[in-house]
Amino acid sequence: MLEVGIKAPDFELPDQNGKIHRLSDYTGKKVILYFYPKDNTAGCTKQTCGFSERYPQFTEKGAVILGVSKDSVASHKRFEEKYGLAFTLLADPERKVIEAYDVWKEKKNYGKVSMGVVRTTYLIDEQGIIIKANDKVKAADDPENMLKELA
Repeated sequence: MLEVGIKAPDFELPDQNGKIHRLSDYTGKKVILYFYPKDNTAGCTKQTCGFSERYPQFTEKGAVILGVSKDSVASHKRFEEKYGLAFTLLADPERKVIEAYDVWKEKKNYGKVSMGVVRTTYLIDEQGIIIKANDKVKAADDPENMLKELA
């Protein structure tokens, strides 16, 4: 996981509509950048829908939400449409940003070891500095916790 106090690595990734986003596009706004394992899985859906339900409260506080997984643009589009998501999902199938943000790790699931995305949320300030980093994310609680961080 990246350290609090460092400049967040800039990136360039397509969203669910194929539009390219760069972190630097959001200079002047707080950014909640969260990494999740997979579209349409229980925890990821809870977390993402939680952010979407609270999206107006995040925008009131001047924050942008960006969700990142290694799913494809098409997968993100289906996910967005299925749940009526209100914000941007970024596709990183080559794991460039996932690895730059140090969230590609060894995971244990029922005794089986594999590599995957560790659910991690970063809060990045208006100048692109990481001001909060959490890799002990509980999917259902993350949106509310991040909203409190903005207060």
